[in-house]
Formats: sequence, structure tokens, C-alpha cells
Amino acid sequence: MNVRRSATALAALAALCTAAAPAAFADASPSPKPSGGSAALPKGLYGTKDPKFDGVWRQSLALLAQDAVGVTPARSAIDWLAGQQCEDGGFAAYRADASAACDPKKGEFTDATAAAVQALAAVGGRSASVEKGIGWLKKHQNDDGGWGLNPGSPSDANSTSAAVGAFAATGQDPKQVKSAKGGKTPYDVLLGLQLGCDAKEGQRGAFAYTADKGKLVANDLATAAAALATEGKGFVFEPAGKDAGKAPKPLDCGAGKGGGEPAGADGAAEAAQAAAAYLSETMAGHGNHLLSAMPGAKAQPDFGSTADAIVALAAGEHSATAAKPLQWLQSEKSGALAWAKGDPGALGKLVLAAHAAGADPRSFGGVDLVQQLNATGPKPESVSASGSESGKDSDSDSGKDEDKKSDDEGGIGGVWWTVGVFMVAGIGIGFLLSGRKKQQL
Repeated sequence: MNVRRSATALAALAALCTAAAPAAFADASPSPKPSGGSAALPKGLYGTKDPKFDGVWRQSLALLAQDAVGVTPARSAIDWLAGQQCEDGGFAAYRADASAACDPKKGEFTDATAAAVQALAAVGGRSASVEKGIGWLKKHQNDDGGWGLNPGSPSDANSTSAAVGAFAATGQDPKQVKSAKGGKTPYDVLLGLQLGCDAKEGQRGAFAYTADKGKLVANDLATAAAALATEGKGFVFEPAGKDAGKAPKPLDCGAGKGGGEPAGADGAAEAAQAAAAYLSETMAGHGNHLLSAMPGAKAQPDFGSTADAIVALAAGEHSATAAKPLQWLQSEKSGALAWAKGDPGALGKLVLAAHAAGADPRSFGGVDLVQQLNATGPKPESVSASGSESGKDSDSDSGKDEDKKSDDEGGIGGVWWTVGVFMVAGIGIGFLLSGRKKQQL
């Protein structure tokens, strides 16, 4: 993402103005048919697999990844995502009929809403949609300061972390986002879910998904999500560089440091360090990657959560620590590139991990991830000068800014065109929607 441009646009969200409705879809290419189905997919949507469980999620990751590396997404792709928003500001996973009312209790999800808010804020020109999404998150914040998968459900580390990312991406300090009753912040929930010095060695500093009858169980997906959130960041941020930072500092569990609270639990910075140390040690122990955290799942490499962990490490300026896991993802032996091929959500994760850690997603294990991602959806408006596609020009960024400006000033007329279907049953980490979804099913 052009950070300077995005930072300016996001800061302006404090005085969110009214944006025009998305323009009608302009992509004239044939709509692809979903894998294993007969109905055509809507124009503007990334990927060909059935979007029932991840339409909004994969679209959001694709837009974020493209914007992060200087690609201006197609207008139809942005319109599609904005058009998926429910009347009250929330998002489902995918709506087949966007004119039908959403179910505010079961049909809208914190994770999908938070991801869409970040994507729409990044690409610009959708301030009204972003404002409504942020309003939805504030309205559905639990009394304890956190968020659950659906409105009213118990707070969990993943949904809370996703919401933190949405506030951070729109220039708001998550520490100042307080519940209407009790005045609790997201960090009141997150820090209470971190395992402390009374946990088994090797689990200290990890986060639990939720408090199960008061017992905290280490969960790698939750830890990767919370490690990013306790840094106060969303999915995209200014990279510190591939050689940045020292190794993260684990919990200090020396003499007198016992008890249920992690050392430094009064501050998110200490919690982030401890979580990063846990992730680093855990990945090293498994051969530089995380294993699947799904209940009953076979102990096998989890590419998505490994990418999420890399992003979290980079957010804490531990890019050097993330180097080996990043190298593992690039290796042919890992199988990560084959896993991601043709999947916009998976490709988006890899692009964001490489970008965050200071690597080149256009030369990732000999593969141009950006080109592959672009090929899963409508042709981008433009590609930055560092891109690998034809038709790019040095003025692409300025052209994008002009598009954003005209949108925010109401220069684009049109209607809210959409086509979608239901929601992903969850997320995984501030980044792990797909993983958590399986966990919920």
C-alpha cells in the first residue's frame, strides 16, 4: 500500500464524509462459474470457488494485498465488496441477494465486517461504508470490551483482534475504544486471555481463543491474531524492513513471577512481546512453521496461520526473527505455493506476509504472487512501476488518488450493485478467518 497516501486518507476518516454509492459494475468479462456449481459468480468477485463461506473475507484480503504492493484494484471489485454491506453497517460472509435484509443476530459477523472495513479504508473512496462498518463494531462491542463471532456472542481473541485492526486501520486508537457499559477496552479482554507464568513451559505468552469455563488453553491461531492486535495494528502497516528488530522477549517468569497473570499484563506492549516469543519458539520447534490448530485435525503444517504469525512478528519489528518461517513458505518442499495458487485469500495472505517482513512478493520462491493474485479477479485499474504486468505507468498512484477524490466528493453516481451469499463461519486470526470458520462448523 502507498502508506503515505493511505495514512492521509485514513486520518481523514475522523471527519468521515458522505460518499457516493458504488458505480454500476463495468467489467464486461464473462462471470466464472464456481467450482463444483452451475450458477455464475458475480462480476468483480475474486476466485472461482463457491464464495458462500468466504466471499467477503477473500475479497478483502485480495484488495488489501493489491493495495499494499501498489496495485489499484478494479472498480468492479471494490464496488462488489462495498455492495455486500448490510443496511446497519455489518457484513455477512457472502450475500446472494444484497437487497434482502440481513439477520442482525446470526447473519452478520465481526470478522467479515472488520476485514471489509480495513479493505475499503485502504482503497479509498468508500468513507460512508467505512463509517457504517466502524459504527456497527462500536454498537456490538461487548461490555467486557471485546467482540464475539456474532453480535452478543462471548468475546474471543480472534474477533476482538480483527476489530482492533479495523479501528487501527481507520486512524483510531483501539485503546480508546471503550464499551458503553463498564468502559472496558479490547485490551481488557485480550490481556485476560494470555497464558502467564503458571502455564506449562512452552505455552507461556500464548493466547487462548476464549476463556472456557475459566481455563485458558493455548491456541496458535488466537496467538497470531492477538500478537498483531496487541501491537495496535491491522493487516497492513509500514514495513520495518527484513532485517528489523531483535528477537522478541519472552515472559519473565523468574523467582516471584508466578501466578495467572503474564508479566507486564498491565500493558499491551509486553503482551505482544511475549506472544511473539511464543510464536517464534513454536515455529522453530515445528520446523519453522505452525501446525493446524483445528480440533481433531491432523498435525500438519498450516500455511495460513504461519503467514499470519509472520505478519504479527513483522508488526512488532521482529522481521529478522520471521525470516526462517518466511523462507520456509517460499520453499517448494513446504507446498505453500501450490496451496495458494488460484486462491485469492491464500495468495493475499502470502503477499501480505512477504510485504510486512520486507520480502518481495513478486519474487517469492520464484513465483510472482502479485501477478497470480491479479489473475484471480477483474483486471486491475493499474499496477505500480515496480509491478510485473504490462500497461503499468508511473502515474498510476496519482490516477488512483484522483479516483478516490472524485468518489469522496460524490462525483460517481450509481446504485449499490451486489451479489453475495452467507458468511464464513468464523476467522482465525486477526487474519485467520478461514481457519476459524472450520473450527466453528
